[in-house]
Amino acid sequence: MKILAIGKNYVNRVEEIADVKTGNQIIFSKPESSLVKNNADVVYPSFTNQLNYEVELVIKIGKKGKDIALEDAASYISEIGVGIDYTAKDIFNACRETKGPWDLGKGFDGAAPISDFKPVANFPKLDDINFDLKINGEQKQVGNTCLMIYNFNDIIAFTSKFMTLEPGDLIFTGTPAAGTGEIQKGDHLQASIEGELLLDFKMI
Repeated sequence: MKILAIGKNYVNRVEEIADVKTGNQIIFSKPESSLVKNNADVVYPSFTNQLNYEVELVIKIGKKGKDIALEDAASYISEIGVGIDYTAKDIFNACRETKGPWDLGKGFDGAAPISDFKPVANFPKLDDINFDLKINGEQKQVGNTCLMIYNFNDIIAFTSKFMTLEPGDLIFTGTPAAGTGEIQKGDHLQASIEGELLLDFKMI
């Protein structure tokens, strides 16, 4: 199973999309060991002093595909969930300074808590899905897929040029442009899609 993710994929206003949509998608990966499922609590990593959160919709691939046409891409999505893309920001920044890979800052154990998934049929408009993140009961991030620079179809078509997508593969599709920040030990995170609470855990 592959876990892929796209960076810097949301704007604050729809009108901004045309100016920033260059075709140069930022794609990176996380190992399967980074996943945390079943709303299990997440251990705050001992090696970082700056752990940042990003709430993201996660799409699950339902069938094998390579060089997928843009107009066919949505048919490869089987389910949609919500997750947190954690970054050990201090580790990540140190890697970037030396032009090294992102793996240690993005792929550590616990870097990708995910919810259970809902059938894609539950979402008749893929370009109009609301999701949000609350921390300790306070709204921190609010997103809608209409604000994606590269929508689900764009992401699937692009990534499948480089690698075969297979059933069960997961793609983190980007975080809202505003509201990301630092998480602390003891924080309680709750993420929802269309008002339905799906991800609910604490940092311990």
